Amino acid sequence: MGPLVPDIIGQNLNYVVALFIGVGFGWILEQAGFSTSKKLVGLFYGYDFTVLRVFFTAGVTAMFGIIILQHFGMLDINLVYINPTFLWSAIVGGVIMGLGFVVGGFCPGTSVCAAAIGKKDAMLFVLGSLLGVLVFAEGYPLFEDLYKAGHWGSPHIFETMGLPKSVFVFLLTAVALIAFWAVTLVEARTNRETPKPWLLTRVGVTVAVVGIVIAVSGYFFPTQKEHYLYATHHQQGGGAAAVSGMSVDEFAFRLLDKDRRLRVVDFRDAAAAKSMPLPNAVPFTLENLFEKEPRRLLAQRGTINVFIAPDENTERRLATVAGELGYKNIRVLEGGLKAFEAAILNFDTTLVPATRQDVDTYRFRARARRDLPAVIAASANTAPVVKTIKRAVGGC
Repeated sequence: MGPLVPDIIGQNLNYVVALFIGVGFGWILEQAGFSTSKKLVGLFYGYDFTVLRVFFTAGVTAMFGIIILQHFGMLDINLVYINPTFLWSAIVGGVIMGLGFVVGGFCPGTSVCAAAIGKKDAMLFVLGSLLGVLVFAEGYPLFEDLYKAGHWGSPHIFETMGLPKSVFVFLLTAVALIAFWAVTLVEARTNRETPKPWLLTRVGVTVAVVGIVIAVSGYFFPTQKEHYLYATHHQQGGGAAAVSGMSVDEFAFRLLDKDRRLRVVDFRDAAAAKSMPLPNAVPFTLENLFEKEPRRLLAQRGTINVFIAPDENTERRLATVAGELGYKNIRVLEGGLKAFEAAILNFDTTLVPATRQDVDTYRFRARARRDLPAVIAASANTAPVVKTIKRAVGGC
């Protein structure tokens, strides 16, 4: 299952759900005729394009599902496993697989589907696949250079093409619709049938309307992160007045007291955080607020999450986003870290208190100025709170 936010299905139940999804996927393949090699190879001979229609439909549907889930903040795309691209081995492997597809009449997935219903040719195909895996594994030292050549990492295709995601969604859907229409003509010509006015049928109109909705969905359903990153309301910190502040004195007191309920959510850059580490601090970015694993840290009960940044405006802008994402236990450091450094770490001991309250404040800040550097130095020797981010591994 995908890394849904929040956790709707637990980790252990994931495997059970995945099993049923796999069985359902195989059943759908069989019902679509993908256990028949004659139908599968029709793609190459031009008399049956069911494979193209099914896989294009699956791809576009999955794309639309991801768009909707991301729009409502229910999917952490950073945890979705993307197969790394090794260019040259992908080309060579694709050619081998294509030849095997034409000769054997199956691809690896459909061969298992057909073997499961007792087709002997599919069973032989599966055995051949296993033999190929064995040869590759045993001969890996010979193939290693080719296998690792042209490593592109795990890029998104729209990034590789230099296109905005919304444009790519539109183009891919348009290509799918045009392909559906074009292969219908090819099928009719190959099978010597009279081409049907596909676009004028009920099915054709329905497919066209659904396709148009999906094609423009990239424009009308931005990801939740994009909405928060670019909305003027959030850039200006609108609604920040509702976020509670923590005075520099209270913050210093909690640090000196080693308050375990205090979690310092550190939005400084890495260099600044390294120059002055703080106890129980966890490095954070705005993007982390939308990710699955970091969200768990902020959602822990009984924890006071104090957002820190060089200035209070930045803290309140980030806290506004966090508040609208549903976090209840967020506070900001009043005046930001600059005020904390000026009032506490660099407290001017030459000041003369005028009132009794000033005297108490003077005593505390003088003590904090003396003792806090040791606390900060000690925290530099401890590992920060780690955000454990694991990608869901798998995929066809």
